Amino acid sequence: MSIDMYGHGHSDAVTPAEWYVAGTGMYDAVKLMADFPYVDTDKIGVTGHSNGARAANLSIREDNMAEEPLIDSVLLVANDAMYTTSENEPLYTGIIAPDAREPYTNRYGTRDVGIIAAQFDEFFFRTVQADGTQTLPRDFITTEYAQSFLNFGSDPVEVRESGVFYTNRVNGELALRVIYTPWEIHPWNHFSMKSAAQGIEYWEESFGAPNPIPKSNQIWIFKAMFNFIGLVGWVIFIVAFAKVLLFTPAFASLRKDQEPKTMVLNRNGKLWFWIGSAVVAVIAAVSYLNLGAWTRANRPAFLPQAPTYFIGVWSTVVGVSLIVLLVLSYYLYSRKNGYDPKERGIAIALMPLIKTVALAVTVLASAFALVFAVDYFFKADFRFWVLTVRTFSPDKIGIALRYAPLFLLYYIPMSVATNSFNQFKLGDKEWYNTAVAAGFTGLAPGIMIILQYVTFMSTGDVFFKGISNIYGIWLFPIVVIIPVGAIVSRKLYKLTGNPYLGGIIWGLLVPMIMASNTLTQI
Repeated sequence: MSIDMYGHGHSDAVTPAEWYVAGTGMYDAVKLMADFPYVDTDKIGVTGHSNGARAANLSIREDNMAEEPLIDSVLLVANDAMYTTSENEPLYTGIIAPDAREPYTNRYGTRDVGIIAAQFDEFFFRTVQADGTQTLPRDFITTEYAQSFLNFGSDPVEVRESGVFYTNRVNGELALRVIYTPWEIHPWNHFSMKSAAQGIEYWEESFGAPNPIPKSNQIWIFKAMFNFIGLVGWVIFIVAFAKVLLFTPAFASLRKDQEPKTMVLNRNGKLWFWIGSAVVAVIAAVSYLNLGAWTRANRPAFLPQAPTYFIGVWSTVVGVSLIVLLVLSYYLYSRKNGYDPKERGIAIALMPLIKTVALAVTVLASAFALVFAVDYFFKADFRFWVLTVRTFSPDKIGIALRYAPLFLLYYIPMSVATNSFNQFKLGDKEWYNTAVAAGFTGLAPGIMIILQYVTFMSTGDVFFKGISNIYGIWLFPIVVIIPVGAIVSRKLYKLTGNPYLGGIIWGLLVPMIMASNTLTQI
């Protein structure tokens, strides 16, 4: 049974205190399954990735207190096991000083337990050493925590290896332990054929199967590829459907008979473009690295999603900076060289603006209606690794709208910059300019990803040590979403001469996607 944990997806939002109840929903699912007449109650297992593994640990805690324990096996993916007698287990062992550690123990009893511990996990599988430094996740298998786990909770007396099943009799029952250490990062675990194969191997060893098949015989990757094709098609639908609506009586007045002219910039104009784009990229990088603490301390209560708030505030900071640079560019260069804001679509009357908003909302409503139709008829959606377009419960619309102003303050200026200021002749092909303009929007996230992960995989530790590593992971979808938004805005601008349409569409789409995929705590 696959569930949306409490606070996620279609499940109800939770308070921080409720976050720990019933394994964040997993243990409730276990109890439900145990009542099904067709379930072998001697073979109930739980697994999850990251917070899902944390939920599995919390479920074990509840199961340990039950009169009749229900869970027989657990596979923890991308999270630590419970290693000690501490009442606060599961712990984040990387923050526990050596002199504060409780004795090792076997919290899992007779259950089979496995861990998939990526060598470059951004969060877990670290141990604080006597000098205050942490061990590296790639060395996890050599730590006392890992060795105690493989020795069934005893002080490590025998050095044990990764990828090997170790068995022992616990209260007369045979139990097993195993740790896998794939060459992966934290979010790679749940999109990895290797980790999937290790998971298959674990469950085959723990429970067995009537008709086992090789662990290499995986077809989920084909579904993922079709999801990606569907995701690309969904974005194409947004552009194509907007173009279709522009030929209807309701929105035809927004359409231009001729494409906006490609500007020709002199040397100073090109300098403004290159230097200005670089400045925005620097501001984007610096603000991204420094806004985390402020957003954690200053998030209003009516905004119940911390990740969406951080990305929204960052978007606003970059958007406002972009507006300032555009104003400076206009007064110091463009106005002196014949630039006409009306001709470039910046000056817009009230009625066309209202129609622009109406068109954007209509396009988005239709696009998400398509997502719901695909889910209803085919039980599919457009989730591909960290790029996730899925169905959502009605409350997510209200949540997304609360964050929308923060995103609109970036995507509208981004579209204005990309189209009204930066659509100029660059090379022999028109698409050169589109590619460069879109590339600059994703430059800062791209460089930060490269610095973070090239350093991580070459040294064993991350590049940006002053912030939580979750911010590095959030960059993966950002580096795709922003440039694609720039391309979409350019496609619509060529037909309408209106830089606001693409910006509004993307400024509403992004918070809707984030709100439907993020933990909601009230």
